[in-house]
Amino acid sequence: MPIALVTGVNGFTGIHLVPELQRAGFTVVGIGQTSSKVAGTSVFECDLTDRKSTIETVNQLCPDVVIHLAGIAFAAHDDVEALYATNVLGTRNLLEALTRCEQVPRSVLLASSANVYGNAEVIPINEETPPAPANDYAVSKLAMEYMARLWLDKLPIIIARPFNYTGCGQSLQFLLPKIVDHFRRRAATIELGNLNVVRDFSDVRTVVRIYRMLIQSAKRGDIYNVCSGVGHSLEDVISTMRDLSGHDLDIIVNPAFVRKNEVHKLIGSREKLQSAIGVVDAIPIEQTLQWMYETTA
Repeated sequence: MPIALVTGVNGFTGIHLVPELQRAGFTVVGIGQTSSKVAGTSVFECDLTDRKSTIETVNQLCPDVVIHLAGIAFAAHDDVEALYATNVLGTRNLLEALTRCEQVPRSVLLASSANVYGNAEVIPINEETPPAPANDYAVSKLAMEYMARLWLDKLPIIIARPFNYTGCGQSLQFLLPKIVDHFRRRAATIELGNLNVVRDFSDVRTVVRIYRMLIQSAKRGDIYNVCSGVGHSLEDVISTMRDLSGHDLDIIVNPAFVRKNEVHKLIGSREKLQSAIGVVDAIPIEQTLQWMYETTA
């Protein structure tokens, strides 16, 4: 069976991606912060910012396809040095290591972010929309994309720009899991930031299916938005949770949670993605929230 290497396999997306790849006939191996097993998958401990260790580890595995999820994914992460080292240098070390394998992978997917678009004036945002990153996280992802172009003559790289997505297992530091958790606990109040933001939310189960389909059929060197094409405000999410739970709570706007350079509206176009892999039905946000609400950790 073909070998799929997933970096960051212990993370939120990785734990959902592993069974998706296994069902498609891949033997999955992972790279993570610690050695372990994820759904029967061997995980090798490796810090991708360590070039020597990365080259040695990847050369043991020689994968047929690679999905690179490892990185700092929290936009408000305050360790800027770690942000750039992990997202840019770590990715570069991985790409160099892959070129040293006896057999070059037939597909390498790099998970970037729709945050690279910043406060784009075009709605929906397509892949031709000029990047305008508004924070260090977004800049680090765009820098990763530019760096990856230097390897296109050696590796079949595909870049995915996922918009916001969520599901069971996502950290409570992210917005939707935090909201769901407050309703599950029947909390009296919740502190939030800007209530007027509109986001294109996808279900993680849809996202990992798209990643699997991209490594199987997408054109090397291309960039693809991974999105639902539908925008939801936080008020929409709160309203859905009120209906699901039968509970209400008071919303307190905490100025500390209002980000400088907040991206107010982020809605993507699926046109290019669908031309590459066909139509993938998006799971409605209401179903995702119900899954999260009814599933306990």
